[in-house]
Amino acid sequence: MLKTFPKGGIHPPENKITSSKGIKKMPVPKVVYVPIAQHIGIPSEIIVEQKDKVEIGQVIAKSGGFVSSNIHSPVAGTVTKLDMIVDTSGYKKQCIVIRTDPKNESNFEDIEYPLKTEIEADAKDILQKINDFGIVGLGGATFPSHVKLQVKEGTKLDHLIINGVECEPYLTADHRLMLEKAEEIVVGIKILLKALNINKAIIGIENNKRDAIELFKNLTQYDETIKVAALQVKYPQGGEKQLIRAILNREVPKNGLPLDVGVIVHNVGTIFAIYQAIQHNKPLIERVVTVTGKKLENASNYWVKIGTPIKDLVDEVGGLPEGTRKIVNGGPMMGKAIKNLDVPVTKGTSGILVISEDEASRGEPKNCIRCSECVNVCPMGLEPHLLMNLSEKGMYEKASYEDIMTCIECGSCSYVCPSYRPLLDYIRFGKNIVKKLNTSKN
Repeated sequence: MLKTFPKGGIHPPENKITSSKGIKKMPVPKVVYVPIAQHIGIPSEIIVEQKDKVEIGQVIAKSGGFVSSNIHSPVAGTVTKLDMIVDTSGYKKQCIVIRTDPKNESNFEDIEYPLKTEIEADAKDILQKINDFGIVGLGGATFPSHVKLQVKEGTKLDHLIINGVECEPYLTADHRLMLEKAEEIVVGIKILLKALNINKAIIGIENNKRDAIELFKNLTQYDETIKVAALQVKYPQGGEKQLIRAILNREVPKNGLPLDVGVIVHNVGTIFAIYQAIQHNKPLIERVVTVTGKKLENASNYWVKIGTPIKDLVDEVGGLPEGTRKIVNGGPMMGKAIKNLDVPVTKGTSGILVISEDEASRGEPKNCIRCSECVNVCPMGLEPHLLMNLSEKGMYEKASYEDIMTCIECGSCSYVCPSYRPLLDYIRFGKNIVKKLNTSKN
């Protein structure tokens, strides 16, 4: 019996149509738009000016505080302006615009980094490099990795869990990365075990990626510190709390963190970025992005420079098909529709999903029929119908009391609602208001 989390969950159509598509290299963009808020926490502080020349990997915005992260230039070129642009959040954010220098050969070098298994850096150096090279969580949360790894003295930490689940429909970036960079990921895991001074790591992978499961089992068969856990295919298995419960049968307390039960969780993409930072001094200036959709000509996975306009990715796969209704940053369950194709790729961009008119259409919302389906599928044990009603009526104190902030925004409730009620939309709205109210009180 494959492991999974016990509460709620659904199994939407997987649509992993790019799972067999190897990772290609995106052409270098002519212009990159690099937002300075690409992580949870305080935005970075810009340290370049208009007309400045910058090199690949140069710090262009410094960490603005403890929970913050450095931003590096993904190309060699010239800063043309410091601008406000609409990013993947849908809001205008400060951004550094860099025009790529077509004469600078470093922009077009395809560097092959050899596998480096010997870990020379000590624990302190590892944490410092992760900070210096701007590594953040690449699974979607974009939490600065150096912060997550700074464990207070006396904390009982015994497990590192590597999230290779990728339960979101359509997305295959992590799957392909695991297949193509497995040895590097194993070294990255060992780097973190050294930094954390623990000796137990478990790679969690859903059973629809059997090739990745077998590959990691073969690579770690003689290593007592790293194990592989094959998991039942169930959404949202990739949520931290769900993954910890599935693998270790430990329940993270309400409003708690994985550290409260002795665990740290990192996504496989983050692990690979940490490997590159520690072993090859490479900052986080590119990532794997799935560009997908049922009607795209050449849906695939790409290594993409941070700051690349999404328009470039869409052009690379053959352009927008006729009848396109939405372009989503991320997957269909937790992703958010973007306003236009000028929005740039950020560190948190795992996929670009092109959805047609027939796929995107929602049924007309009707009255709740009290079927309790939303309650049955909620992995956090909440009552989504109640949270929507409270948000809709402006009863935010009550919504807070009913644990609206515990919602992980997985969208399972909206997916199963027979009355097509926009449950997640209202819950997200309510969460934002409650967060602001809580901040004003402190």
